[in-house]
Amino acid sequence: MVSFARECMEPLVFFLVTSTLCYNLGMQNEERKLQKNVFMLGLTSFFTDLSSEMIFPVLPIFLTSVLGANMAVIGLIEGVAESAATILKLVSGWISDKFGKKKPLIVMGYSFSAVTKPLLALTTHWWQVLVIRIADRVGKGIRTAPRDSLIAASVPQKKMGAKFGLHRAMDTAGAVVGTLVSFLILQRYLGDAFKIIFLLSAIPGVIAVSVLVFGVKDAPKKTESGKLSFNFSACDPALKRFLWAIAFFNLANFSYAFFILRANDIGLAVYLIPLVYLVYNIVYAALSIPIGRLSDRIGRKMILVAGILLFGLTSLGFGFVANTLTIWGLFALYGLFMAVTDGVSRAYVSDLTATNKRGLALGTYHAIVGITVLPANFIGGVLWHSINVQAPFIYAAVLSAVSALLLIFYVKGAR
Repeated sequence: MVSFARECMEPLVFFLVTSTLCYNLGMQNEERKLQKNVFMLGLTSFFTDLSSEMIFPVLPIFLTSVLGANMAVIGLIEGVAESAATILKLVSGWISDKFGKKKPLIVMGYSFSAVTKPLLALTTHWWQVLVIRIADRVGKGIRTAPRDSLIAASVPQKKMGAKFGLHRAMDTAGAVVGTLVSFLILQRYLGDAFKIIFLLSAIPGVIAVSVLVFGVKDAPKKTESGKLSFNFSACDPALKRFLWAIAFFNLANFSYAFFILRANDIGLAVYLIPLVYLVYNIVYAALSIPIGRLSDRIGRKMILVAGILLFGLTSLGFGFVANTLTIWGLFALYGLFMAVTDGVSRAYVSDLTATNKRGLALGTYHAIVGITVLPANFIGGVLWHSINVQAPFIYAAVLSAVSALLLIFYVKGAR
């Protein structure tokens, strides 16, 4: 067990040393002082995603093969878990703007997730997994908007896309390491692999909270006159329209679990599931920064349109051309979609919002995404279970095409 732990730690130590050196050598002193928060928040997300992505590639398989859950139940679990903490994203964003303190909420959110995930090792019924997934997502709901607002407050606007891309890249680099650890455990301890993975996920979770507590500084509070409020009807028209368009798209943007189970459905060996998921994370991590920089130069709207159309094409691929060979390329396309849309959409919301209201605006964005996740996953699960495996992917492709048209013609006046 000791030698196995050493094997898992070697790539992690290499990543930390090389990334820290590159970060410090690549920035001037003044810029490094200003933007240290982005890097430290990136490290926090690195370790948190390492913990999460040890679990996520195998959780759908655990639910189906060990706990006997069907596809409709899995869609329900993922949808309810993501939606349950939706209101917290809005409230935590409002609190961080109101009181000018973001770090306490971020620490609380990451701590909550770190404590709850290892409890999966004790589950014997699918409803217990649902409860734990809700608790984990509550932590994400508390931390997400204040964290994104703190990133936006730590960088100049002309570099915001690149820095959000850096954060997403470091987050996803943690997913790469976590997925490799999961693969190694499945290879060596197939019988008890699920419980071992769930228990070991506690270690990077604790490291993440430690990095956050000691490495991140809160943004200085800005005094603003008047009462802080977020009046949706009075906000920038482009932001309003973007939020409506993104809400419609997210009705099709169901969970990663559908893609994992599709890989299992076409006959990919269980121990290879983390590796195909690894392809997704590598592409996501590698392209987040360059695509973020591209959005800084040419604007974000058409990049997001391309990403949404790519999701539709990827969904059709999973539905109709997936086999044990093509599945690897399809997961690469899924990673490209995430790199194109995830960080860029957050930067886009920040572009369209006054500085002192970004926490609440980002909270509203994340809340809308969270609200639509429940129907997206439930509809997808019912379509899979009641019609056939292709049905949810056709549904996703159609809604993606309509969403891209909405973003092109409905969202006006955006940069």
